[in-house]
Amino acid sequence: MEASQSTPIPVQWLNPIDAFIQYLKVEKNYSEHTLLQYQTQLKQAAEFLQHQAESWLKVQPEHIRSFSMQLKAKRLSSRTINLKLSCIRSLYKYLQALKMQRAAKNKQSVKPLNNPAEAIKGPKFEKPLPKNLDVDQMNQLLEIPPEDSLAIRDKAMMELMYSSGLRISELVNANLKDIKYKQAEIRVLGKGNKERIIPVGSKALSALNDWLKCRGEFAKPDEIALFLSKRKNRISIRQVRERMKQWGIKQGISAAIHPHKLRHSFASHILESSSDLRAVQELLGHSSLSATQVYTHLDFQHLARVYDKSHPRAKKLDSKK
Repeated sequence: MEASQSTPIPVQWLNPIDAFIQYLKVEKNYSEHTLLQYQTQLKQAAEFLQHQAESWLKVQPEHIRSFSMQLKAKRLSSRTINLKLSCIRSLYKYLQALKMQRAAKNKQSVKPLNNPAEAIKGPKFEKPLPKNLDVDQMNQLLEIPPEDSLAIRDKAMMELMYSSGLRISELVNANLKDIKYKQAEIRVLGKGNKERIIPVGSKALSALNDWLKCRGEFAKPDEIALFLSKRKNRISIRQVRERMKQWGIKQGISAAIHPHKLRHSFASHILESSSDLRAVQELLGHSSLSATQVYTHLDFQHLARVYDKSHPRAKKLDSKK
């Protein structure tokens, strides 16, 4: 659904969106990309809903259902429709929290705000399992010859991502002081401005040391960023993606290489070796275990072996009895 430019959206619809986006930016520390996504989806919803109700507070479930049906009629993908409905639900959760805060401040008793999108389910769709590289492919990718400073930098970035399972945003936002070499760990700020400390492997530390020796070619005085571009600025997400894509081709990897694939490979390889889903959850910085399970694609035989070995009621009976 494309927002029409001919029908302006009234302020009573725009103001809550603007306040919500500001909240996500300041309180949740969401990325600019995510903020733009929320803003776009909510404005498109407001473009439709303004003809159904006076404001967000007057919207009813049947209005949201009508919105969803129109999206289906436009043959939008199930994923896109669910994204739009999810953004609307999040807006109402924010408005509900805001209402309760104001009531508590004024010592008033108020009824909870109705979330008209709560019970509206989007079309079902199967989430594709993220794919990882196997250990041999990772070794092939990371065998980068130190032919120049850019190659040394890129090797350090990829070694660190694979070593510690970083999100790409965590990689580009890393600063020099975040690496603790003696402790072999890195401090990162993840989603929602949540801090976590992650171990860094010896090969990644070695690659980082090599990078630090030539980092001065890229850094301005007093520069704090860990990784920099040739223009002597903090490297961007787009630049990291492009460099990794190029190295995948250059190193002869048949699968397309992108940052998230390194993060997933980290999670999969740790999980396959340890079977400790909770530990992987902590390393990845996931708020829920269900989010970590999306990263796994272990076959049933492996899971069955873990079950047989671990569950007290699954152990084989003693054949001597």
